[in-house]
Amino acid sequence: MALYDRTEAGNGPLAGLRVVDLTRARAGPTCTRQLADMGAEVIRVVEPSPYSLGGSDTYNLQRNKRSMGLDLTDDRAREAFFRLTDRADVVVENYRPAVKDRLGIGYDVLSARNPRLVYASLSGFGQEGPYANRPGVDQIAQGLSGLMSVTGPPGSGPWRVGIAISDTAAGTFLTQGVLAALLARERTGRGQWVHTSLLEAAINFMDFQAVRWLTDSEVPPQEGNNHPTIVPMGMFATADGHVNVAPMSRWETFAEALGAPELVADPRFADRDARTAHRIELDEVIEQRLATATTAEWVERLNAAGCPCGPVLAVDETFADPQVEHLNIFSMVPDPDGGELAVLRLPLTFSDTPAAVGAGPVHPGHHTQEILAELGYDDAEIEALTVSTD
Repeated sequence: MALYDRTEAGNGPLAGLRVVDLTRARAGPTCTRQLADMGAEVIRVVEPSPYSLGGSDTYNLQRNKRSMGLDLTDDRAREAFFRLTDRADVVVENYRPAVKDRLGIGYDVLSARNPRLVYASLSGFGQEGPYANRPGVDQIAQGLSGLMSVTGPPGSGPWRVGIAISDTAAGTFLTQGVLAALLARERTGRGQWVHTSLLEAAINFMDFQAVRWLTDSEVPPQEGNNHPTIVPMGMFATADGHVNVAPMSRWETFAEALGAPELVADPRFADRDARTAHRIELDEVIEQRLATATTAEWVERLNAAGCPCGPVLAVDETFADPQVEHLNIFSMVPDPDGGELAVLRLPLTFSDTPAAVGAGPVHPGHHTQEILAELGYDDAEIEALTVSTD
């Protein structure tokens, strides 16, 4: 397989769109990776610093893209960049807000040259405001958003969510914004500037925890592995592991399947309010019952009764799970240094225009000469502009 094979990805729903990618770290590359998986041609513009491709994390973020090296502080390189964006549909960047204007590549400049351009920006805290030009990373956004205050066991102090959730959320929201702006362009004929931030995305993901404060003036506490408002729902130990159970409205059925029908008549658990008031006692009873059988036995028994239940798995166990295997959640792509790599696919299925991981990652600047030639530069001009990333 070639290092850049668009055969599969080129049939996706965004086939024919060109995206110029100025992003780094995680949130921005998440957006451009999603666009690439949906068939857009993504050209990653990298700085002329000599650095390696990176490890598995970078492989997963940067596959399915072409890469060219340009020093945007150089006038000739910036003119090449303008040629590229003049022919592009989308530009995605996640500089600190002031940087793009300092480089002379902000929305006003690029949209004046290409009015149909959708310009997508992602920052730590927003394009304006007192924190706009602070450096922003996921953990800072998690803390500022309130997310860490509701994560972890009660009374244990703030806990970081175990994934870079604001990065992934912001990148995904920006993808949605790009797609909406492209749809609007079909109606208006003009592109526009769409932007989001790690902070906005993390607060949005707080969802009903946030509106408990906004609407009910209630500061949500930590609940550990319990659902914040539904009882019972949470994680419990079994004879050989752990399960998540979520009986929802099927309390009587759950008690029967648990082998404890007497719980239904217990006044402490008679209704939702009573169960909430006596959550600790109820959780203790449930855990005692669940400890009498294995995880597999409870998953089978409770699901058969219509009560959602699932195992709590380590990552290696997740990828060995039969449903995960059936979903084909990852793809194999070429390693630029030889062999193959496993990377996550886009978790969307299109019946007519399938998304695909059509190419593996490449070394930074791999396609510089090729793309410059496409932009009309001759050999001498390419030689002068080519940035070495060796």
